[in-house]
This record gives sequence, C-alpha cells and structure tokens, in this order.
Amino acid sequence: MKILLLGKNGQVGWELQRSLAPLGEVLALDRHSTTHCGDLSQPERLAQTVRDWRPDVIVNAAAHTAVDKAESEPDVARCLNATAPAALAQAAAEIGAWLVHYSTDYVFKGEGEQPWQEDDATGPLSLYGQTKLEGEQAIAASGCKHLIFRTSWVYAARGGNFAKTMLRLAGERERLTVIDDQHGAPTGADLIADVTAHAIRSAMQQPALGGLYHLVAAGETSWHGYASHVIAQARHIQPELGLKVTDIAPVPTTAFPTPAQRPLNSRLSTHKLQQAFGLVLPPWQQGVNRMLAEIL
Repeated sequence: MKILLLGKNGQVGWELQRSLAPLGEVLALDRHSTTHCGDLSQPERLAQTVRDWRPDVIVNAAAHTAVDKAESEPDVARCLNATAPAALAQAAAEIGAWLVHYSTDYVFKGEGEQPWQEDDATGPLSLYGQTKLEGEQAIAASGCKHLIFRTSWVYAARGGNFAKTMLRLAGERERLTVIDDQHGAPTGADLIADVTAHAIRSAMQQPALGGLYHLVAAGETSWHGYASHVIAQARHIQPELGLKVTDIAPVPTTAFPTPAQRPLNSRLSTHKLQQAFGLVLPPWQQGVNRMLAEIL
C-alpha cells in the first residue's frame, strides 16, 4: 500500500508517521518539501502530486488551525481548509484513492450540553469553522472514497499545548484564571493517529465503512477541569516541581475575548466510530497522564 501523508510535522502528522508505517510505503510531506509538493496553499500542484505518485491512500493532516487569525485572513484559511481538500478529493476520485481528512467540532454552533452526533445540523460560529465545514462538504461532493474525522481539543507531547502553558504559569503565579463554561474532551494526537491507521486498514477491506466520524477521547471536562487535573497530576508525578499556584479560579469565556467565537459545547459522540470499527476509546485523563509522564 502507498500512503501520501500531508502535514507530517504537525501534532497529528508527526504521530501518523509512526502509526501508518506498518501499513505500507509512506511518502510524508509538508509545505517545505522539495521532491513533491505538500503545500496546501498550492492546490493544483498538490493534486498533481497525487496524480504523479498515485497513492492508495491520502492522509491530509495539514490545515489552517489558527482560529483567531483565520478571521483576519479568510482567503488563506479558505484555501488551506476548503480549496486544497477539494483538489485532493478530486484527484483521489480520479485515481481511485482513499482520502482521510480531519475536521473539527467548530462546524457546530456549540450550544446545549448533549454530545454532537455526525448528522446533527451544523452552524459554525467562526470563519475557521466555516472553512472546515466547506472542506468536509467538498470531499463528500467529490464522490471519492473517504474518511473524515471530526476531533477537538487536540494535544501532543511534542510542541506547545494547553497543559504545558498551565504548568509554566503555575510555576510563575499563585493564582490562575481558567475558563469553565466550555466543555470537551482533551484528545491526544497519538490516539487520533492510532485510530486512523486502524480505520484505514478496516475501510480498505470494507469500503462501506467510509464516511464521517467523530473521534475524541472518552469523557468530558472544562478547560478549568483540564487545568486542575494537569496541575494535580504534575504534583503527583514530580513533587519537587515546586509549583507556586494555590488557586485555580473558574471564569466564563467572556473573561477572555477573542476575535473568533468559541463553541461552549465541544462534546462529540463517538458511538458511530466505536461501533463501526470495534473500538473502545480511553478516558481523556489516561492520555493526558501519559503525556505528562513524558514531558515532566
């Protein structure tokens, strides 16, 4: 099997290099690659890479993910999140390849408390969410064989993440203020990559498994709950860290105004994914604890 991986150095892309390796030959690209074009800002050249290399599977782990910045550069965000995936989907359809693509809970309007189902009505609150939805729709309309995974609150041990920020601030300050009215499930890039590899293998054998799925860790929390867990677990793992923080105060989203509106409800139901692929998704705490053990 030949697999074309885009966005190889992102959080999910880095883990995909590991998880996809046992499936076959992986050509991993990013926007700086020179042998083949892996740059989503050049959709036509990207599609030509697909036609030239003729992979069995394309895994697109690249995107415009700067949510606030997207509001001020809509053309760039739309190119990376909608136009490029559309070009990949068209090229995939031409050569009969599978396209695996990642989307987001930001396609929903973020209200209520129930986990979103795959077929719930969408209603993006931000330009980022809108362009990601357009990407999903273009892939579905292309007729190519595809797997789209909506995920949220993604983190990895590699690079920056919320947990690292909280630990840095907890070492500097006695009091932290953290948002407590947004709810979701912190989801490790390693979990996303492992589920992706499993799903690809299953879908290649049973093409009817193609489609749209939600992929997040089990359980839910708020950013405040996430921060509290990270700091308590860090103290357990490394008592000598000497964190200064004594008070983690909950505050509403309105305490931190941002250019892009955030969904308050980022809960995603994974029942469809677990049933289709015979999976059990671990609780979010398990992945966060493992990541903390790795970075501390």
